[in-house]
Amino acid sequence: MGSAVLVAAIAGVSVLLLFFGIFGGRRVSPTERIEQAATAATEARSGQGGSSSDRSLRKTIFSSKTISGLDRVVERRDWGANQARELARADLQLRPSEYLAIRAAAIIGLPMLTFVLGKTFVPGLDNGIALIVAVVIGWWTPRFYVNRRKAKRLQAFNDHLADTITLIANALRAGASFLQAIELVVRETQPPISTEFNRVIREVNLGLPFEQALNNMVRRVRSDDLELLTTAITIQHQVGGNLAEILDSIAYTIRERVRILGEIRTLTAQQRMSGYVVAGLPIFLVAILSVIAPTFMEPMFEKPPEVAGIPAGVIILAIGAIMMVIGFLAIRRIVDIEV
Repeated sequence: MGSAVLVAAIAGVSVLLLFFGIFGGRRVSPTERIEQAATAATEARSGQGGSSSDRSLRKTIFSSKTISGLDRVVERRDWGANQARELARADLQLRPSEYLAIRAAAIIGLPMLTFVLGKTFVPGLDNGIALIVAVVIGWWTPRFYVNRRKAKRLQAFNDHLADTITLIANALRAGASFLQAIELVVRETQPPISTEFNRVIREVNLGLPFEQALNNMVRRVRSDDLELLTTAITIQHQVGGNLAEILDSIAYTIRERVRILGEIRTLTAQQRMSGYVVAGLPIFLVAILSVIAPTFMEPMFEKPPEVAGIPAGVIILAIGAIMMVIGFLAIRRIVDIEV
C-alpha cells in the first residue's frame, strides 16, 4: 500500500512538471536573450564559477536529460527568472534549479541529521520541537546566505561607485568617448564594478541600445546611487550638456550619502542589535531547554486546557511568536533611516 501511494505521488508530480514544462513556459524576449548571452560571456572571460573540478562535477550532474529538463522547466517560470536575477545579484554562479535543490536538501537533510544526533549522541534532539526548529533553520539558511551575499556585493559596489564615476569623468575630460571610459573602468577597477560594466559593454556590442544596457545593470544591482547615475546619463544624451561636470556633482553627492549612512549605522548599531536579541533569544532558549530538559515544553501541548480543540499552550506560543515578529519588524523599521 505504501509503495503504491509513493508511485502514485511520483507519477502525479511528473505529470505536473510535464504540464508546466509544456504549457507554462515563459517567453524570453530578445532583450533578455542578449542580456543572458552577455552575462555568460562575461563569466567565461572573468573565470568565475569555481575551480575546474567544481565545474566538471556540476557539468556531470546536470548533463542527464532528466535534470536538464527539470532545469529548463524551473528557469522558464517567473519564479525561476526572479531567482536567477537574485543569484546574479549575490554573485553566485548557480542555476535556479541548483539553488532549489540546495534548499530542498537543507530542509530535508537538517531535520534528518538532528533526528540521528538525537538518537545517538544528544537524546534531547529527537523531540518534535527540535525537528521543527531544524526545518525552519534549513528553510531559512540558504535564503539568508543569498541575501547576505547580495548585501555585501551591493555595499562593495556602492563604496567604489563614487571613485568609478570620477574615473569616467576624468576619461571624458581627456577626450575619450563614454564607451571608452567604461572600458577603462573595466580595466582599472575590481569586481563587482568591473563585472557589471563589462556586461554593459557586452550587451552594447551585441546590439542592445546603450540606455537599455544601463537599465539592465540597474535592475541587476538595485542600487539607488547607480540609478541616479543612469538617469543623469540618459538625460544628458537627450538634452546635451557637460557630462564630466554632471558626473563630478553625482560623485560628490554619492560620497556625502555614503558618509551620512555610515554615521547613521554607527549611531543605530545598539538598536539593531536589540532587534536581533528580541527575535533570537526566545528561539535560543527553547532550543536549549529542548536539549537540557526534553519534557519541559510538553505541558504546552497537552489538553486540557484547550481553545476550539487546540491546546492553550500552542495558542500562547503562537501569540508569542507573532509578537516577537512584530517587535523585530518594528525595531528594524525604526532604525531603517533613508538618506
